[in-house]
Amino acid sequence: MESYKNTLSIFLVLISLVGISTPALAKLPAVVNGQVLPSLADMLERVTPSVVNISTKGNSTPKNVKDPVYRHFFGKTLPAKKQVIGTGSGIIIDATNGYIVTNAHVIEGAGKIIVTLKDKRQFYAVVVGTDLKADVAVIRIQPERLIAMRLAKSKKIRVGDFVVAIGNPYGLGQSVSSGIVSALGRTGLGIEDYEDFIQTDAPINPGNSGGALVNLRGELIGINTAILGGKNGGNVGIGFAIPSDMILNIKEQLIQNGQVERGQLGIEIQDLRPELVKVFKLPNGRGALISSVVSNSPADKAGIKEGDVITKLNGKIVTSSSNLKSMIGNLRMNSKVDLVYMRNGFLKRSSTLVGQVKADRYGLKAQLAKHKEESVVK
Repeated sequence: MESYKNTLSIFLVLISLVGISTPALAKLPAVVNGQVLPSLADMLERVTPSVVNISTKGNSTPKNVKDPVYRHFFGKTLPAKKQVIGTGSGIIIDATNGYIVTNAHVIEGAGKIIVTLKDKRQFYAVVVGTDLKADVAVIRIQPERLIAMRLAKSKKIRVGDFVVAIGNPYGLGQSVSSGIVSALGRTGLGIEDYEDFIQTDAPINPGNSGGALVNLRGELIGINTAILGGKNGGNVGIGFAIPSDMILNIKEQLIQNGQVERGQLGIEIQDLRPELVKVFKLPNGRGALISSVVSNSPADKAGIKEGDVITKLNGKIVTSSSNLKSMIGNLRMNSKVDLVYMRNGFLKRSSTLVGQVKADRYGLKAQLAKHKEESVVK
């Protein structure tokens, strides 16, 4: 009995740390033989109707994963020049209009998309828009008695927060698993062009792709997208989810325009090597080195030059070149950008608007080739 009380006390303390309100907590436990038992059942009963199973049929073979170490959760057979059948998951984010978000690779090459709800109803879906660079897609079904999931602000989540993954692993049907947020801002993995992943140890497997990663309030904080796979392709406790803040920006553009228009600064960037950190006198070694600037680009007009090291963008610390690329890629056209950068050991600030970039007739590649010849570190 004493052991039970201690376990319950620890659970209640943990729940209070992730910020569940007293009314929500009152609904969380179940009473068995006069004893209060912690459970996520009430929350899951409320949110799981918002997660759907997606099956696809098509004749085209999807593109290969860039890095064979990483396995997307598609869970499908790929016979050459034969019909492709795939499974995945999705999340209802607008019940009034029937909008569902999922991963772009779940529906890529699909001739037919069939959505199955938790109550077993099935609908054919149409594609509203896809963003292959971030691996996000919006599809639409007939809006009949749908339940949408509420989105949380992913920028507020912290490492150690409890999370639940909901999806359709191996096509078995809806399943849930729990874990914590293991890391934030994962970039440079080579999975997508634009990466800012939430890492979690909640068990997720092929077929979970496009499913929901939710907090203990039942709010969407991310879309499960990829895992670091073991020898047999199963879960090893390292999964990645696209954060809800990125999803919100992308899905709005896909619904409005059918595509995503990303702003550009007109720069080529690279990571800082240890010798460069010493040369630029950077106290924490963070930032992205500007290796080239396109003439008449937003960066050029803001006074950014080759050799500058960008350390902050819109108040956020830049940790690497891939991190900066993702920050810029998530900005809409004509968005204002406040830059903090180092030049010759001095901290500088500048502002500009992201937009389309047109290189001169020699092109950016020629500029980069010339730069590489002149920038050998000795």
